[in-house]
Amino acid sequence: MLFARPCNFLMGAVDLDHLPPPDRTEVAFAGRSNVGKSSLINGLTNQVGLARASGEPGRTRELNFFNLEGSKLRLVDLPGYGFAKAPKDVVDKWTRLTRAFLRGRVNLKRVYLLIDSRHGLKPVDQAIMDVFDEAAVSYQLVLTKCDKIKPPQVARTIEESLAAIRKRPAAFPRVVATSSSKRQGLDDLRAEIASLLPGGAG
Repeated sequence: MLFARPCNFLMGAVDLDHLPPPDRTEVAFAGRSNVGKSSLINGLTNQVGLARASGEPGRTRELNFFNLEGSKLRLVDLPGYGFAKAPKDVVDKWTRLTRAFLRGRVNLKRVYLLIDSRHGLKPVDQAIMDVFDEAAVSYQLVLTKCDKIKPPQVARTIEESLAAIRKRPAAFPRVVATSSSKRQGLDDLRAEIASLLPGGAG
């Protein structure tokens, strides 16, 4: 029932001086710009166009905040970290604001790191996981676009992803497989998010 509530855009922040007060539980979403992050957020909240994909991948440099009305939950859309043509440059740009946010946000309970199920983890994703581990922020992998591949390949990608995070200190040891277009796995992800709230509810 948590995600049956209206979800509203609260604000976009380009620096740490303009964040909303840490007055509710926050979960954040991160991923490469073309991974389907906006579609997943829209699917979770049952709202079309709530999170908007940038026309230029990797250009979004804001932290976007969304409130679920009447709940203790806020969603945070982290800047996409672009295509992996120049991973180091991309990661450097992405981490400036995001790393500072991760380090200082006491009410941030988890980051959901989105991975395109067709491609699996890339070096640029591994670099982002290093940032999460260093910041000691709990994160969980979410596979997107699982309708684009066959179920055995989804299962294989889940196993490969679990193996990749096994020794990472901040990684939550469960992977959620989703498809925004087919609405697969969204209830599972909603349940994961709801479990982070006090009492497991809104």
